[in-house]
Amino acid sequence: MSAPLKARRLTDPEGQKLQRIVRRGSTNTVRYRRAMIILASSSGNTVPVIARLVAADEKTVREVIHACNTQGLSCLDPKWAGGRPRLLTPDEEDLVTQTATTRPAKLGQPFTRWSLRKLAAYLAHRSGPGLRIGRETLRALLHRHHITFQRTTTWKDSPDPDRDTKLDRIEHVMEHFADRVFAFDEFGPLGIRPTAGTGWARKSRPDRIAATYRRTHGITYFHGCYSVGDDTLWGLNHRGKGGANTLTVLKSIRAARPDGAPIYVIMDNLSAHKGPKIRSWAARNKVELCFTPTYASWANPIEAHFGPLRQFTIANSHHPNHTVQTRALHAYLRWRNANTRDPDVLAAQRRERARVRSEKGVRWGGRPLSIAA
Repeated sequence: MSAPLKARRLTDPEGQKLQRIVRRGSTNTVRYRRAMIILASSSGNTVPVIARLVAADEKTVREVIHACNTQGLSCLDPKWAGGRPRLLTPDEEDLVTQTATTRPAKLGQPFTRWSLRKLAAYLAHRSGPGLRIGRETLRALLHRHHITFQRTTTWKDSPDPDRDTKLDRIEHVMEHFADRVFAFDEFGPLGIRPTAGTGWARKSRPDRIAATYRRTHGITYFHGCYSVGDDTLWGLNHRGKGGANTLTVLKSIRAARPDGAPIYVIMDNLSAHKGPKIRSWAARNKVELCFTPTYASWANPIEAHFGPLRQFTIANSHHPNHTVQTRALHAYLRWRNANTRDPDVLAAQRRERARVRSEKGVRWGGRPLSIAA
């Protein structure tokens, strides 16, 4: 005579888990009943007794006990297939994916995006042969074809007719004359207001900065200069943008190379950067102005260095006036130039480069690869 069927000996964590399920109950009726079967069997109850206890067939009790002995407590969760799914033809799957990736307005629908419910309803009642498909099947199909619910992004393509020529020139001077290449741009506007940031603090006790409602200090702009060859960042603060301020900063760049050798300054297409006075001064002083294409200021090397500047001097600050703010900014510049390989600075620069690259989806300072015909 064979020994009566019994669940294997449980470990302490397994027994405690089953006890919690049985004592506290469960919203899943199947999981609760299976836990009762395994717990009762492991404590010595026979199959007929357990069947009466849980009001189930003895065959069901034996199947659960066998599953426990082979699979462990993973048998608590039923693995129902739900029946054989209806198979869609490749043409029907193509129809679903094409419809999901088409704006509803183009198909005559009065909304700007699909939900699963709206997409399933449109497929079922579309003109021509309808396609009835459940929302879960629709979701699984879209997931299988790598179609996900994503946030819409915006971008601007450069309309500059000389876009490639300008980028080629910037790449050329960066590659062959890096020790004589400088970058210039404005950073701002910089207002006097509490600015949120991050910092170490005890849990649930962050540093608090009082809000301000009347801001009477105006704004300033940091006119930043970056030496590519020396990896040095400096600049001047002015109350606004303008040709005179730009010319003042360009003269400080020229003074950084007093040997009189030609230098190259990369800057964007702001009107204050290319007035007749600036162009004539640049021609007299051997300064070549390399302008980035329209809507492509991401090609300016200084852009990556404004991220750490904002992170370490503006974020998490509450300066009382512009004088204090300017002193803090220039103090950071002195520290930064003395610690150009600091891991925090490099990490912040990498994050800023990644952010700028993501705006165009191209490599830093480069262009998209041409698609072969």
